[in-house]
Amino acid sequence: MKQIPKLLQLARDNAAQSRPLNIVTAADADEATIYLYGVIGGWWGDIDAEAFSKEIAAIKASIIHVRINSPGGDVFDARAMMTAARAHSAKIIAHIDGLAASAATAFAMAADEVEISQGSRFMIHRAWTVSIGNQNDMREAAELLDGIDNDLATDYAIRSGQERDQIMSWMDAETWMNADEAVERGFADRVVQVVKEKEGASSASNVWNLSAYKNAPKDLLQQRPEANAHRATLERRLAFLERAA
Repeated sequence: MKQIPKLLQLARDNAAQSRPLNIVTAADADEATIYLYGVIGGWWGDIDAEAFSKEIAAIKASIIHVRINSPGGDVFDARAMMTAARAHSAKIIAHIDGLAASAATAFAMAADEVEISQGSRFMIHRAWTVSIGNQNDMREAAELLDGIDNDLATDYAIRSGQERDQIMSWMDAETWMNADEAVERGFADRVVQVVKEKEGASSASNVWNLSAYKNAPKDLLQQRPEANAHRATLERRLAFLERAA
């Protein structure tokens, strides 16, 4: 069996449990919360960009909290969601509850404020894609990726105040940041302390399979068993792409 490209591996292993977009509006309708827990966009994704855009446009609250726990996904769907968030008149506060990686970090850049829970991770890297064709097709794909990287670097630089060369260096290296580092480097505004576990209680392992990423922290590489529940189904869905690759 040929090795599945990293992008397909990420999708195969992490989009196993589709979830509906969950919006909870406070009783006074002045604040609303959207949960983005899952893979963003694409035909494999848990989070649909069109559904998100329609839902956020319908919210009348003056403050919208967007809670994020995502290993990434389709960068263009994330871009569409960013546009929808920026177009809203409400104050957007992004909360990184566990993981914001890849395209999920891009969406966070659209928020007016970003807070990250202690123990969470924030990861930026160069864009990936899957392409089939001749050398001209491969060059076009490379040019597309260059453009995506430049756009992402601009978003990160505007938010963080970091130099573009430094941003690109972090993207090249696939850089994982803990909560304090994300704040120190300007990607988040503040760290939120979470309630301590009771003594003797075991901590929950990471729900995402992050082995497609080369620098994923070792403490995040252990999955919950239920994350593999639908793996066989997804492997069948991706079989034709695997053979083509």
